[in-house]
Amino acid sequence: MAVEFFIPKLGQTVEEVTIIDWLVKDGERVEHGQSVLEVETDKAVFPVEANASGVIHLGPFKKGDVVPVITTVALIGKPEDRFAATTSAASTPAIETSAATAVNATAAEATATWNVTPGTPTHPFASPRARKLASEKQVDLAQVPATGGSGVRVIEKDVLDFLARSPRLTPVARRVAEEAGVSLQGLAGSGPGGRITRADVQHAIQSEPGPTPETAQPVTEPDVIERIPLTGVRAIIAERMAMSVHTTARVTLVMEVDATQLVQMRERLKGRVEQEWGYAPGYNDLLAKMVATALRKFPYMNARLTEDSILHLKAINMGMAVDTERGLLVPVIRDADKKSLRQFGLEFRQLVERARQRKSLPDDLSGGTFTITSLGAFGIDAFTPVINYPEAAILGIGRIAPRPTVIDGQLAVRTLCTLSLVFDHRLVDGAPAARFLSYLKEIIEEPYLWLSDLQE
Repeated sequence: MAVEFFIPKLGQTVEEVTIIDWLVKDGERVEHGQSVLEVETDKAVFPVEANASGVIHLGPFKKGDVVPVITTVALIGKPEDRFAATTSAASTPAIETSAATAVNATAAEATATWNVTPGTPTHPFASPRARKLASEKQVDLAQVPATGGSGVRVIEKDVLDFLARSPRLTPVARRVAEEAGVSLQGLAGSGPGGRITRADVQHAIQSEPGPTPETAQPVTEPDVIERIPLTGVRAIIAERMAMSVHTTARVTLVMEVDATQLVQMRERLKGRVEQEWGYAPGYNDLLAKMVATALRKFPYMNARLTEDSILHLKAINMGMAVDTERGLLVPVIRDADKKSLRQFGLEFRQLVERARQRKSLPDDLSGGTFTITSLGAFGIDAFTPVINYPEAAILGIGRIAPRPTVIDGQLAVRTLCTLSLVFDHRLVDGAPAARFLSYLKEIIEEPYLWLSDLQE
């Protein structure tokens, strides 16, 4: 019997993937566990392995297509089996086997998100099965024509009929449309089975009437050096950074710290453990562990906001921003406060290596509760990073360098560093955030205080 080959769920937050390349040809024999497809999420590139052995029949999905997870993209079976896409907008691709067995809609239908108008009341008369299906599919029952009970009660069939007539769109497309206030009525989808994708919504936004010819200043082609499609990681970064800026109430606190003793401690530590550990502990390792200690002491900085609550989180999962060829990625070290410096540094290097080789695991880049980012290697003294939403704060670290300063009324040269704490004022007030930053300054300037706190 033929087996459906589908895009698996690649982490808790991944809703759709971009097809990078098929690793096999249509009609080729594949073995169970063989890598047959490469897909890209907002985090990394993943190989997808065959879930059966047999001849693979590829669906109408090509390089560059954006496909929702749990979508069937191929069929693995006998040489005579075929994969054919239906033309109905109300169904997903179907499979034609040698026995001409009709196959119902794929599991992608179970994760479809529908275009509903939030805030409108649900239908007062609906069967339990209809309410359950409407809740799963995010359908407003007030918009569903009723046929049950002489036309006054919505039944399950009514919801199914409504779904068949409604435009389907990916979760990301729905979010983009809501944020831009774009109507999806009449919009044709280019995705599988007519599904509306993010690209369709962005095209609709660009097609809306803009400035008049008198005021518009179009960029002509000769002025364009390179045109880079806003897709993949770059598109996700653009979307999330815009969401963070427009959603959070950002405040930045800037503080200069004397890192002279930190530098001395790192040099001594480096000489003692580099050969045994296999790597030299860096400033990122030390500062991240210090921040983890500060978060344990001030848990209100390790928080996130829900619709009706501020959650102070028990787990301290440290996000470490890393520059890669694909863009800015943030590997997450879980339970950073509980790991030794050696464990932290080793895990951090493994995560960075996987990120730069495009081999991150689904959960490598998710679940962070606080993020650290540094531009010191580029000679930047201070900057204002963007909060990694929905976290409460992010810490920017400038370069660590010798500078003249005044100590006890005398001019001296010390190794200084600038810290920039950006926090969401909805969750934390200025004074508590300042106390957190002041404590961090204290243990950076006198590392033995940090070591004593580790013993508590």
